Amino acid sequence: MTLGWVSMISILLLILCFIFTLNFIENLQEGDKRIAKQSKIVAIICLALSLFIPIFYFLIAYKI
Repeated sequence: MTLGWVSMISILLLILCFIFTLNFIENLQEGDKRIAKQSKIVAIICLALSLFIPIFYFLIAYKI
């Protein structure tokens, strides 16, 4: 896996995080708490993965 693929995955996960955040806000306003909670959890997971995948890649690739 090269740096280009890691960047693409990270950007895709950031976009998904934004989509699920908007979905969370929309469902929160509609009063659907179960789907809002699920959207919030998925948004947090996507954000965490988008930030940690490049860090782990650099740690593994450069053996720091």
